[in-house]
Amino acid sequence: MINLKSIYNSKISLYSQSYYQYLCELMKNINHSDVELFILEILKARKDGNNIFFIGNGGSAATASHFANDLAMGTKSFKKPFKAISLTDNQSITTALGNDFGFKEVFVKQLECYSSPGDVVVAISASGNSPNLLEAIDFAKKNGLITISITGFDGGHLKKICLKNIHIDTDIGEYAPVEDIHMTIAGLTGSYLINYVKNESL
Repeated sequence: MINLKSIYNSKISLYSQSYYQYLCELMKNINHSDVELFILEILKARKDGNNIFFIGNGGSAATASHFANDLAMGTKSFKKPFKAISLTDNQSITTALGNDFGFKEVFVKQLECYSSPGDVVVAISASGNSPNLLEAIDFAKKNGLITISITGFDGGHLKKICLKNIHIDTDIGEYAPVEDIHMTIAGLTGSYLINYVKNESL
């Protein structure tokens, strides 16, 4: 396995080549059965009319937005929608909740307002240890929601406590490769579901 730290002082072109080679090596180790179980939960939520909430911080917030966009709008399945929502996207809500209750509460308070038993919560995190995600998953488990995590590093607490998990196993601190691969999982999921919806109408 490539050690990116050891080639940091190399030519940029060599670093670029090695970085993408490293991503390929990491992706070869993805458990595709876990990806399948994740997508099946998304399809079940659509069939049952349940919401699918995506949560994350920083780069993972961007991935949460990408997921929600691809599922809710990209599939163009408006008569039978994927009710996908990123709880990272409304700055008025997140800043109000952060100001009034603390940053740890920015997702759980939204789930308290919007969620119902049977809904799905997808927590995206490289470390798996973000307090606001753990708080949201704890609420979800206590209130009959389906919990899924997409993690990196060693998986952290999220990997242990969620019903289902997709994990990218890396050294702790390798945010960029983990977040890049998480985004490819969003793309893969969107691509599969777009084609799934197209085939339904044939």
